[in-house]
Amino acid sequence: MANWKIEHDRPGCIACGACAAVSPDFWTMSPADGKSDLVGSKHIEENGEIVREELELDDLKSNKEAADCCPVNVIHLIDKKTGQRII
Repeated sequence: MANWKIEHDRPGCIACGACAAVSPDFWTMSPADGKSDLVGSKHIEENGEIVREELELDDLKSNKEAADCCPVNVIHLIDKKTGQRII
């Protein structure tokens, strides 16, 4: 079982590309709308639009860097054992 969950609040993304620059294994820029996408994530949709992406994993190193550099704080890291949001 994964220890961490990453949540990406996609509608708030400003398409700056910082996450994809520091963590290209996990983040890409969508050719459709220019916003970032979390590779391999589960998409949560409302009214046909992705409102959140979620991915569970054990290692946060690359994604912590992506979250730290996000200028609009739309990447959140959550400890699955405690439910605590560290970013």
